[in-house]
Amino acid sequence: MARASLSPQIMARIVEHARSQNMQAGQHLPAQLLADSFKVSRQPIVSALKKLEDMGVVQSEPNRGYFLACNADEIPEMEADAAGDDEVYDRIAADRMANRLPYRLSENELMRLYGVARGRLSRVLHQIADEGWIERLPGNGWEFREILTSRKAYTDAYQFRAAIEMQALLLPSFRIDEEGFALARRHQQELLQSFESESRQKVFSTNVEIHEMLMTCANNDFFLDAVRRINRVRRLMEYSITHDRSRLPQQCREHLQILDLIEERDMQAAATFLFRHIREAGNIKAALIA
Repeated sequence: MARASLSPQIMARIVEHARSQNMQAGQHLPAQLLADSFKVSRQPIVSALKKLEDMGVVQSEPNRGYFLACNADEIPEMEADAAGDDEVYDRIAADRMANRLPYRLSENELMRLYGVARGRLSRVLHQIADEGWIERLPGNGWEFREILTSRKAYTDAYQFRAAIEMQALLLPSFRIDEEGFALARRHQQELLQSFESESRQKVFSTNVEIHEMLMTCANNDFFLDAVRRINRVRRLMEYSITHDRSRLPQQCREHLQILDLIEERDMQAAATFLFRHIREAGNIKAALIA
């Protein structure tokens, strides 16, 4: 299934947007406006804009954002064969989960292993890098980062998340981000309507978004960094066990209820509900791990 939230597809959509508006060199490409228009978070938008900058399509200016570097009708065609990219992505993910790949490989080794051209492999690797489970080494090498591969580690991660996310809501430094709350609420309501057709990646990223947004509101970098690290290492395990979507509507409604409780300033109730929400989700998903 196409990953519309990942950089190659977002790059193509940004170019399509510029062409449809007949934009000229020097015109502003506001990241938040694009994120709202495409119904994704800012992170994949900024990642796509950076790659377009590498291609010379856009240019960045400090403290001002990104601007079109050429007229829209001069932009080269974007290559984004999502179906073929997805196949390679899924094969790499499956091999990584099964520990069939060494931690370090070169692009040439990966090209031979999966029988793909460098352009497609590069797109897929950059998608994976955006998700945080691989990073580029000097030269043409890549190194896989840590992931969860056992039921115990997965359960422990959820227990840790439940404890620290609950405490984050009770910190004196917690402040509601009205824009972040509104965006998270909209994305949860959209997922509630489209959960059956969304990709695993979109479901995961939408649910990660609300939890990391709450950690941002805590205004304590240690809480945010801890949750981000756990979300990165659990991603592939999550993809492998989220075939049953029957609980997703309840999950979305619980996310919305957490937002309601916080906006009502009932922080103790919100923290208790969030703790129970994470623990129950972890128990249900852990039971599905082979």
